Amino acid sequence: IKGVEKFHDTEYSVIPDQIEAGTFMMAAAATRGDVLIKNVIPKHLETISAKLSEIGAQIEESDDAVRVVATQRLCNTQIKTLPYPGFPTDMQPQMTTVLTLAQGTSLVTEGVCYVEELRRMGANIKMVEGNTAIIHGVEKYTGATVAAPDLRAGAALVIAGLAAEGYTTVTQIGYIKRGYERFDEKLRALGGLIEEVNSEKETNKFIYKTGTVN
Repeated sequence: IKGVEKFHDTEYSVIPDQIEAGTFMMAAAATRGDVLIKNVIPKHLETISAKLSEIGAQIEESDDAVRVVATQRLCNTQIKTLPYPGFPTDMQPQMTTVLTLAQGTSLVTEGVCYVEELRRMGANIKMVEGNTAIIHGVEKYTGATVAAPDLRAGAALVIAGLAAEGYTTVTQIGYIKRGYERFDEKLRALGGLIEEVNSEKETNKFIYKTGTVN
């Protein structure tokens, strides 16, 4: 970067958030839903779309929208995060949540800090060689109380809660609210059973009950 004395005026349109869009794509896949995500740039989502298509989801693209349909249990794959246009690091937790419910054994390479939280919900994940997760797919998640360790892992736990049987409580949602605007409202609009609650002992929690994003 070579500095200049001043900037000149211009016009710029902020690009859509590919990670937020990808999160809703993963929510559709995990809950076997049918979701149309509007106001996106499909080219920016190509790697995410390709992986979802590879494991069995149906992907339909238009000029500024992507539709994800998952009508049956998905299959396994391998994930290794890379700089753009590779698979995004910030989509790894959400994809891991999907793969935990898929048939077969999947591999995810990169640090996974939320394994214990998914295990509380019934996930079968084994860490090897420090940063590789071996995921043996399970039929379903079971509701539990889990804590969001960071923004994207928190969103992944939300997805797991939507796909689980029973109630799931996700605490420490300050991380999630920092990166997703009106996340619970948007999920409710899709059919998810979710509400934000406060208690005397612990404030700012999301409580999830089994529901389908569709």
